[in-house]
Order: sequence, then structure tokens, then C-alpha cells
Amino acid sequence: MGFVDLPHKTIIILHGWGRFTGSWFPVKQILKNRGFSVFYPGLPGLDENQPLDKPWALNDYVDWVKQFADENNLSRFFLLGHSFGGRVAIKFAVKYPETLSGLILVSAAGIRSKKISKIYGFFARISKIVNKLSFIPGYDFCRKAAYRFLLKKTDYVTLKNQIMKDTFKNVIEQDLSDLLPQIQTKTLILWGDKDVTTPLADGDFMAKTIPNARLCVIPQAPHMIHVQAPNRVSQEILKFIANGN
Repeated sequence: MGFVDLPHKTIIILHGWGRFTGSWFPVKQILKNRGFSVFYPGLPGLDENQPLDKPWALNDYVDWVKQFADENNLSRFFLLGHSFGGRVAIKFAVKYPETLSGLILVSAAGIRSKKISKIYGFFARISKIVNKLSFIPGYDFCRKAAYRFLLKKTDYVTLKNQIMKDTFKNVIEQDLSDLLPQIQTKTLILWGDKDVTTPLADGDFMAKTIPNARLCVIPQAPHMIHVQAPNRVSQEILKFIANGN
């Protein structure tokens, strides 16, 4: 596929929740080879070199991305968000639409059911009570095992400090469904049909709710779609940018 010359050939990649790693490096390199300037910053609190001194909310991450863009003289760019990064990207697109040439949501978080929110809230509250039993031998092992069994999630329980636990609670409590119709930026939604972390139904809902959006489903791909299929992900991104949809 030929690459068209574009006035804006800059992409910012926002990674998912968890320790900042190089999981997007293969995609980043493919895009760089096609002439893009690609920025892949570690998000504060999730990058060990950028610890938080207080709990953050989703708006803090949104404004941090804007500050990052300003500091790097990026007046207009494509914004790609994966999982939690997608949550940040959704709200960024609503708050700073004038900066975006396009929005790319990859297995994006942001659709929260009331049932799941109540479950997380319940376990977060009892966690503070159970912490008082930390003197019991084997407490830490049993606590983690209970969370894995009951929640099938380890994001909260494996966080190392209270600041990040409070940050996690702050960001997951927001359901961004009402913001989706406000996104006017052209949007590509990439999803794996084997994603069990953010279900494909969420991607379908986003595609139907965001006015100028297209959903691309990659067969046999999990939540970490960019790790399993970096070439296909890159191809879809390049096609989206070149064709404008």
C-alpha cells in the first residue's frame, strides 16, 4: 500500500494500565519506517520513573497528555489509546478536539456497567478493613488469591502503594458512554474477537455511538492485539490515515 504525504504525520501512543513496557515498540517501529514521528510516553504512576505524589483522576491524565504534546511542540497529531490509554484518549478527544488529526482506539476501556463498578467499589472498601489483619501469617498470599478468584482481575490488588490504588479506583469509576457521541474526530476502532478484558461488544457500541467511527475486528486476537498482530495493527492504522476512514 502506498503512503500518501500528509501534513500531520505524528502519532502519540498511550499504553494500557500496568507497568510501562515496550509492548508497542514493534508497531512504533513499523510506523516510524513509514515516515511517522511516533511518541510513546510512559504514563505517570505506571512508569517507574514518573511516580505520583498523590492520587490522580482521569482528567489529570488527559491534561498530562496535553502538556506532553505542548512540551514537544505537537500542535496536531493522531492519538492512539490502548485499554486504559483508550479511556484517556476518549476524554482527550472531547476536551481537545482541535489537536487531533484522528483518533485510534485499540481494545479501549471506558464502558463500565453499574454491576462491575459496584463490585470493584465493594472490594476496594473491604480491602481497607481486611488490611487490619495483615499481621496474620500468609495474609498477603491469601488476599491475592481471593481477589484473583472473586474478581478474576489482579490490577487493583497487585498495585504496590495506596496512591496508585486510589488512582485506579478514580479512573475506573467513570463510565464514558455519554462522551462518545461528542467525539467529532474521525475514529478507527481496533478490536480482537478473543478479547476477554474489554469485550468486543464494547467496541461495537463505540463504533455505533461515535459519529465518524469505523470498527475493525481482527480474528483470533486477544486484548494485547498489538503484541500478537503488530503488522496487522500497523496496516490498519496506515490504511485509516491514508484513506481518512
